[in-house]
Amino acid sequence: MKRRDFLKTTAAGALAAGVMPGAAMAQDVTLRFHQFLAPVAPLPAHAFKPWADRLSEASDGRINVQHFDAMALGGRPTELLDQARDGVVDISMSLVGYTPGRFPRTEVFELPFIMTNSIATSLAFQQMIEEDFAESEYGDYKVLAGWVHGPGLIHSEEPIESLEDMQGKTLRGPTRIITNLLSELGAEPVGMPLPAIPEALSKGVINGTVIPWEVTPSIRLTELVENHTEFGGPESLYTATIIMVMNKQVYENMPDDLRAILDAHIGEVMARDFSQVMLDYDAPGREMAVEAGNNIITLPEEEVARWKEAAQPVIDAWVADMEEQGIDGQALIDRARELIAEKTEMLNG
Repeated sequence: MKRRDFLKTTAAGALAAGVMPGAAMAQDVTLRFHQFLAPVAPLPAHAFKPWADRLSEASDGRINVQHFDAMALGGRPTELLDQARDGVVDISMSLVGYTPGRFPRTEVFELPFIMTNSIATSLAFQQMIEEDFAESEYGDYKVLAGWVHGPGLIHSEEPIESLEDMQGKTLRGPTRIITNLLSELGAEPVGMPLPAIPEALSKGVINGTVIPWEVTPSIRLTELVENHTEFGGPESLYTATIIMVMNKQVYENMPDDLRAILDAHIGEVMARDFSQVMLDYDAPGREMAVEAGNNIITLPEEEVARWKEAAQPVIDAWVADMEEQGIDGQALIDRARELIAEKTEMLNG
């Protein structure tokens, strides 16, 4: 049923019951939330559903979030943001990079070796959303929060112990920046959403992927590959930006008191909570690989330095690309690094 028809039906039902539609609508709000992860993954199980429970409790049950996991309402992960914008759903969550080129400023947080702490980086991303991106990039949405996952690493059929080992590898990348990075490092990148990884590995379309430890159990990755390459030091090879958005009209049409309750549970508090869940579940994901007897490789500092040098052209190309679009990419990098350092100091204080 289309949203317009649904609203008409709801209003007619209210009139038949002798209740004014406005009064009925003011009593409660049901929000349909669509996302691509399996319900057993850490974010749905330990972030999204507890968040919805808190909303329900704070509103005395007047805010109800209906969860539709693993693309249950149809479409592809690349369409999730459009689904919220167009009112197909009320709320959606997606990797920003699933829609390459549409949100170029956000890519600053995906640049190689920019992330040193995923919680601090999430808070920095959220602040830049509030300072700039909400207007310059996400004007068609109500942004609930943005965050990033924990350190990204390489999972492969064959061991990757040096930069030279990347040659000839076909690796899945989640976003434009990260596929560019894999190419610069010598691999053959294949862009695809997370749910496609198991089949692609099983069929030999790829022989490795980059994802954080946190999500590996939900796709049974440690059963598909035996080698995992971590990067020593505070900086991470990469991270991916994640965003939860809401249909603007649905948000604006909420009763004032319920909108205030929602506002108290989004933004910085959501960015911190959700990124913390992802980071916390890195450890169990890694432990599964250890228990399976898989080969975990931690690159030494001097080898990581070689990867950083090899990755620099990705940053340079991004800055040049931003300049062509009239965006000061270097200023975004400087601001992102400044905020990450500031948030890290705050968290350590």
